[in-house]
Amino acid sequence: MILITGASGQLGRELALGAAARGLPFRAVGRPAFDFEAPESVAACFAAATPSLVINAAAYTAVDAAETNEPAARAGNHTGPLHLARLCEAAGIPLLHVSTDYVFDGAKGAPYVETDPTNPTGVYGATKRDGEEAILATGAQAMIFRTAWVYAAHGKNFCRTMLGAARRLPALRVVADQRGTPTAAADLAAALLTVAARLGTEAWQPAWRGLYHATNQGETTWHGFATEIFRLSAAQGEPQPEVTAIATSDWPTPARRPADSRLDGTKLRDIFGITLPTWQTSLPGIVKALIALDSKPPVSN
Repeated sequence: MILITGASGQLGRELALGAAARGLPFRAVGRPAFDFEAPESVAACFAAATPSLVINAAAYTAVDAAETNEPAARAGNHTGPLHLARLCEAAGIPLLHVSTDYVFDGAKGAPYVETDPTNPTGVYGATKRDGEEAILATGAQAMIFRTAWVYAAHGKNFCRTMLGAARRLPALRVVADQRGTPTAAADLAAALLTVAARLGTEAWQPAWRGLYHATNQGETTWHGFATEIFRLSAAQGEPQPEVTAIATSDWPTPARRPADSRLDGTKLRDIFGITLPTWQTSLPGIVKALIALDSKPPVSN
């Protein structure tokens, strides 16, 4: 039995869909039944599921709000996942935990590998980094997967925001000096479930423990991502706004983002044979699905 946390989030939903499609036994839990700010709920869900493996997709992901709400961010990204890791350690089962590119400051100038030093620039990244370190300080069979720029055909994400903005505005300004890799939640879920399936059939190997980077292949900027979204959406009859490239300094936010958070996925490929597709491969289907979803008329009572 795989226990999937964060069931209502983008990744959690894709994990549940993927597990069902593969015929893997699972239980997906989310708030309020499973809430890192309520440790007793974590223990109760864990006990009820009696899992053989946990995939933790639950987190506090409001990057800017974290700057003024550190207690909630720390519960969601540090102390809560640590509690879950200790439960997994006591049960002797693996934990697959999802982390972020925001543990880095973006100053390297090349894709980050797992051994690069972390240096988060905001509260969100700091709490995620602290969560990583706390989990690995336990004796849990823990694997931590850093990812980036996650989006899906549901939930709140950059792709959906851009499509909605295009329907309201003739012109948009999008940051062009932050570099990274858009990652489809379905692709990330598939990678995690592939690892989970292998752990379900093979004895745990201590060499598997530690950090991994898992994003789609390729790179772009937020401006480049938006431009490709609108190229694809225009072919679906959607409005195509003028997109102006701007600097980060032209769009100030409470939390400072890393300028270049590209992640190197070589370790995941070498150990598990997993390479996620290019971001351009996965984007068209998600754009099409989001247009169809957001174009549906509201249901009347």
